[in-house]
Amino acid sequence: MMGGDRERTHSHSAHTYKLHLYLQNHPDRRRTHKHQRSSQTCSSISYETLLHRHEEKYLQFTTNLSNEISQLKNDLRDRSAVIFSLNSDGKTQSDLEVFMQKQLRSAEIASGERVSDELTVVPFDSFTLHRVYQLETGLARHPVERPFRPDRRNELDGALESALHVLNDHKPGDSRHRTSYSPKDFFEGIVRTERDKGTLYDLTFRENVSPDFRRLVFFRPFAPLVKVLDEFIDASQILINIILPLTKQLDAFRRFMQNFSDVCVRRDEQTHLTVVFFGSENMNEVKRILDETSRTMKYRNVTLIHLNEDFSRARGLQVGAHAWSQSNVLFFFCDVNVRFTAEFLNSCRMNAAAGKKVFYPVMFNQYNPEIIYGHHVPPHEEQPVIRKDSGFWKDLDFGMTCQYRSDFTHIGGFEVLVKGRATEDVHLYRKYLHSGLEVIRAPSRGLFHMWTETVCAEHLSSDAFKVCLCSKALNEASLAHMGDLLYHQQINNHLQKYNQHNSNT
Repeated sequence: MMGGDRERTHSHSAHTYKLHLYLQNHPDRRRTHKHQRSSQTCSSISYETLLHRHEEKYLQFTTNLSNEISQLKNDLRDRSAVIFSLNSDGKTQSDLEVFMQKQLRSAEIASGERVSDELTVVPFDSFTLHRVYQLETGLARHPVERPFRPDRRNELDGALESALHVLNDHKPGDSRHRTSYSPKDFFEGIVRTERDKGTLYDLTFRENVSPDFRRLVFFRPFAPLVKVLDEFIDASQILINIILPLTKQLDAFRRFMQNFSDVCVRRDEQTHLTVVFFGSENMNEVKRILDETSRTMKYRNVTLIHLNEDFSRARGLQVGAHAWSQSNVLFFFCDVNVRFTAEFLNSCRMNAAAGKKVFYPVMFNQYNPEIIYGHHVPPHEEQPVIRKDSGFWKDLDFGMTCQYRSDFTHIGGFEVLVKGRATEDVHLYRKYLHSGLEVIRAPSRGLFHMWTETVCAEHLSSDAFKVCLCSKALNEASLAHMGDLLYHQQINNHLQKYNQHNSNT
């Protein structure tokens, strides 16, 4: 609208000026025009005066806008310089600027930092406009991220926007030829976050008409800490109802109850166990194990629900959750092949809050102990260890979760009849993502999924059978260990030849 007003104003001014020149060059017309003017009313003279006033007004308006645009450009150019006001700790802007300069000097920007070994080096992620190539990934993730996560997209877009503004900021009076850059000229970038210093962006742009490149480096220093919340949580007052769907697996259930007795009965006094058993086979034995635990350990916080139907994990959790009608208890949805520690139970209490947040821990999946340990398999309770050769973070599993009964009820629980490739666990997870509650997703050092054999049924299609075998291979051992098993004979043959060669020499 500003441009249109300015054009109309200049149009009126130009018309008045051309009319003045025309009357000077044509006296007859000027006399005629003077005669016509003599017949004009005072309102016509007022209109011309008003027109000049509007012209001056819009010229001043455009001048002010030009000054504002110039100021905004300066602010945008200096957007990487963080400006702080006086805060509650009494630190002035100068104090915080000194802190930011210290962060800048401590980062590896102008010079490298001496490190003890190659494991100490913090790797960069490289990226283009559409992909991020990353090294620090879990087993189930891809080495290339596409599409970007929304937070990463916003972060990298901000860095690219700042770079393009610097590249295209042509200062007045600069007579040198300047290339105009756009996102399509971005060649590649690398980014690295040092958690005690900040994030470094190293961006490269390709010149349009030459083989040259332009490189810009930005640094986003971390600001001082700001206290957001200070609260006291009495974990001893938070009851956890552990809901366990179960069918047939007696040996696994005995091991689960041994771990439950050690952790929940002996060490944590604020737990309740709800077992939802499907079918009729082994029902009496399950009841006997629960009765024995209650009698010998004087533990009465047990509920057994029997469903004479086919097993469904989501159905079992739903029934177990609805069976609790007392206080707003904290649920932990569990599986029979899962082991947990007392520390995990407290993590469950810390990371879930009614009406605020739910906890989705990432458990550590154990490899096949017979492959890892060979003929010297340790006792079951000693196997949960977090090492690269013993397992991996099961980051695509969303079955284990801690959430309050009120949140589970309000969200609508499981979609038991859900169709499609996603499981009921994934659908519940997505519902929480869309609920407005905070979803805490983090690896848990006290939650383990013990190895269970994957059985690929013969009636599966060829594609499904292949997918099943691939899943089974991932759970058997690490890639290095599987490679050792695959090339075991070749390794032995080479070793024999090597030893024979050394003995001959």
